Amino acid sequence: MPAIYTTAVWIPKPGEDEAFTKAWDEFATWAHTMRGAGTLRLTRGLDDPNRYVSFGRWDDAESAHDWKANPEFRERMAKVQAHVRQFNPDELELIRTIGDEGAT
Repeated sequence: MPAIYTTAVWIPKPGEDEAFTKAWDEFATWAHTMRGAGTLRLTRGLDDPNRYVSFGRWDDAESAHDWKANPEFRERMAKVQAHVRQFNPDELELIRTIGDEGAT
């Protein structure tokens, strides 16, 4: 089963960027302890610094779905979403990798 990535676009509420990133750090630190979790990243737009994109690698879809089904998930996610006005999540299947990690 191929690796998948969970991803989301986040638009924090005005003046809540710092609170958002702190809440995301806490959420991602917890998520990283889950079975199958790989590196989790949060990026910010260069042209639009109010737009953040997160993505995390998971060994397989089952691991990501188990994480989302964890009883703590909703409560912890709510703490991050309290600081955003827009949240658009998605799941992506890895199709190709070119570079340091090799080609798939």
